Amino acid sequence: MFYLVAYDIPDDQRRGKVARILEDFGDRVQYSVFEMELENQSQLLEMEKRLAGVIDPQVDSVRIYFLCQGCRSKIAIMGQGEVYRDREVYIVGGEC
Repeated sequence: MFYLVAYDIPDDQRRGKVARILEDFGDRVQYSVFEMELENQSQLLEMEKRLAGVIDPQVDSVRIYFLCQGCRSKIAIMGQGEVYRDREVYIVGGEC
């Protein structure tokens, strides 16, 4: 399942915490926008739970958009960037 998450958080400390949480699930594509591919509903619930523990619902805004495969294939990017793609293979650097 492909998600786009956007946020508007006026407090620097909370904004940083929200960004670090979202980095655990996907890639930052703009300053306050992340794209992510979540394997199952439990990952989404975990992310939402962690976010709820950080944000102040009186002043903060986090929006989570689900994009189906059809919608995802129609994403248009003008300028720099590419649509997040979960990598099948990860290469870890270091000495052998």
